[in-house]
Amino acid sequence: MSGPISWEKRGEIAVITVDNPPVNALSAGVRDGLLAAVTEAGEDAGVKAMIILGAKRTFIAGADIREFGKPRTGAPLLDVNNKIEFSDKPVVAAIHGTALGGGLEVALCCHYRYAVPSAQVGLPEVKLGLIPGAGGTQRLPRLVGVEKALQLITSGDFVRAGAAKELGIVDEVGEDLVEGAIAYAERLVAEGASAKRIRDLPCTADAAVFETFRKAIARRSRGFKAPWACIDAVEAATKGNFEAGYAEEQRLFKDVHDSPESAAQRHVFFAEREVAKIPDVPRETPVKDVKRAAVIGAGTMGGGIAMNFANAGIPVVILELDQAALDRGLAIVRGNYQATVDKGRLAQARMDERMALISTTTDYADIADVDIVIEAVFEEMEIKKQIFAKLSEVVNRDAVLASNTSTLDIDQMADATDRPGQVIGMHFFSPANVMRLLEVVRGGASTPKTIATAMAVGRRLGKISVLVGNCHGFVGNRMLHGYSRQAGFLLEEGAMPEQIDKVIYDFGLPMGPFTMGDMAGLDVGWRIRKATAHERSSNMRYSTIADQICELGRFGQKTQAGWYRYEDGSRAPVPDPIVAEIIEKASAEQGIERRDVADQEVLERCMYQLVNIGAQLLDEGMALRALDIDVIYIAGYGFPAYRGGPMFWADSIGLDKVLATIKRFHEEVGEEWRPAPLLERLVAEGKSFADFGK
Repeated sequence: MSGPISWEKRGEIAVITVDNPPVNALSAGVRDGLLAAVTEAGEDAGVKAMIILGAKRTFIAGADIREFGKPRTGAPLLDVNNKIEFSDKPVVAAIHGTALGGGLEVALCCHYRYAVPSAQVGLPEVKLGLIPGAGGTQRLPRLVGVEKALQLITSGDFVRAGAAKELGIVDEVGEDLVEGAIAYAERLVAEGASAKRIRDLPCTADAAVFETFRKAIARRSRGFKAPWACIDAVEAATKGNFEAGYAEEQRLFKDVHDSPESAAQRHVFFAEREVAKIPDVPRETPVKDVKRAAVIGAGTMGGGIAMNFANAGIPVVILELDQAALDRGLAIVRGNYQATVDKGRLAQARMDERMALISTTTDYADIADVDIVIEAVFEEMEIKKQIFAKLSEVVNRDAVLASNTSTLDIDQMADATDRPGQVIGMHFFSPANVMRLLEVVRGGASTPKTIATAMAVGRRLGKISVLVGNCHGFVGNRMLHGYSRQAGFLLEEGAMPEQIDKVIYDFGLPMGPFTMGDMAGLDVGWRIRKATAHERSSNMRYSTIADQICELGRFGQKTQAGWYRYEDGSRAPVPDPIVAEIIEKASAEQGIERRDVADQEVLERCMYQLVNIGAQLLDEGMALRALDIDVIYIAGYGFPAYRGGPMFWADSIGLDKVLATIKRFHEEVGEEWRPAPLLERLVAEGKSFADFGK
């Protein structure tokens, strides 16, 4: 056979091979080829059993994402699966790498499943806002039980071969893929094994099982559509025969596939892969091999960054000039690991290995030979410049010198060194050992090798690395500042923190600006505002409410009072009359007559500010693409994935509608609402943010 499918006879066993690089996705050619190969092998009297396996690095990793959104061609996967499942000759799926989504659904239509120990299986469609659409919700619960199937399908989690065998997904685990699978198939033939079909197995569960599970996922699945459809589809498997359940799965699949939530999640899926592409830093750009790292500062961020390196197996040294601060920082790191061990999510041996990779010092000489240094001290430029000058004197000339600053000018730090080309920003998000986002901030002199190395280090640390330009706040925080300013102005005009936070929470973010501020700590922003007060234009509107709250020593949860008050041992925000009094007094002092602020205005004032500033950043070249901004806001700020990010969301509303509202705010609220020129150009040309740069 020609194309991505070939087959050969090994004795009485037909070995059917899928070879569709890079991940053997179920393209039209693969589906057509599988259908033909199984048909031919089935008609060959010399074949007693068949094996389906993947060439090179994996089995079948799922649907071909290149076909998403395009007219379907080739044989439907249903026809392929039926041909496999109704074969009179036993068919074995030989799994290595991954069998995901449609790939696992093909394997479940095979009569037996053989896997090497490193193989992984799963149905991750929910992460694209979809449900399994080729019988996965009907076959998996018949094989592993309803409750385990619900967990796997609604989470999209992968399962390794050993665990998959315990669950019953895999029948046999062996070290050798091809020879082991052939030997297994030969044994089945010798034993007279029948073509065992999962569809024939019973599937039962009480209705209470589904109701309990719906309650259990309510919080993590808030706003998403696909998890609930997954549950409905599995429940359908318990209510009738296989054909009726499959028909309901198809109906639900179409419903979620055509939904705005799935469109948004698919956008995010592609965007997270696209952000790695930098037009002027080609993929073949050389990168420095980072074998040892250093972090300056043993505070919350420094310790979290060090944990990232240790988690990735990279030795890291934390430098702090004060021994007591160093000891406190290391104790916090140890405590963070221990908490994970206590929860059963990390083995003690793994914790010990990671802690052994973290060393400490108070002497700059001990970091002279590292490959990368990340400065993570207070947001004060003079301190950072002193550190970079010292690093320039001490650290080997080939090292990358990075700053974890969240707002400050990378070029000023670079100017303090004798190697500005090797200076770059690496803005981790708090908590650094948990959050997925890394903003890589390109300085004016940063070389392609420095940029490529920082991006690559981020990927090694398990982060989504997004390249941004060097301006105050970069991309994420510059947009956040505008969002937060509008929230503050809304307080002056008549809203209260609890109303604004509820609107933002209901929109889909994990928390509103005031709850978020209390959790992060209000003192950091206060210190930055005081340090930059001289740069603020006297014509610029400025709300003093946040400063007044900080002046009372109310820094958020850590002081049990901020925008809200907090009871002992509780993180639940409680509206505080003291804050209400400060807000109402500020309105009076500004001569603002308080009014009822509609929830829709709250939403548009906060979210459209993100969109307008995002458009400015694109126009200035601070963000490469609108999708980069979307990824930053989903991975770093909790913007709901089912809305696709602020720029995708604006496109979905219609930029003409967004611009009309921004123009109205410009007239009613003030100069900070002047429409971004790019936004006006796109509307005039009938284009969207997705068209920018094309």
